[in-house]
Amino acid sequence: MMTDPIADMLTRIRNAVSVERLNVDMPISKMKSGVADVLKREGFIWDWKAEEAAPVGQLHIDLKYGPSGEKVIRHVKRVSKPGCRVYRSAKDLRPVLNGLGISILSTSKGLMSDREARQAKVGGEVICEIW
Repeated sequence: MMTDPIADMLTRIRNAVSVERLNVDMPISKMKSGVADVLKREGFIWDWKAEEAAPVGQLHIDLKYGPSGEKVIRHVKRVSKPGCRVYRSAKDLRPVLNGLGISILSTSKGLMSDREARQAKVGGEVICEIW
């Protein structure tokens, strides 16, 4: 049993980007597909899809690179961990890297980026930061 599946997802993405793979697969969950959806909306990945497989479904993420091969995802950091949760209110959310990166939050309205959370005026648990 895995203690922190979100950290595993972020590590798989970080490792795949570091060796410039075009896609990455991992076991699927609602939280992971929500994180992938936020990454797609914010332009950090091309697309994601859920694939049925036995015994566990797979989440397939197509990674994004620039026109000359530069990495779109340069840094991935897990903020809230199982042993130490981090929560922020809407007024305490600050732009990551002066707006070049995002924080992904788990709010009462679902998973969203820090930009969307500030616009909706909701806070929540800070899952990770990506730039």
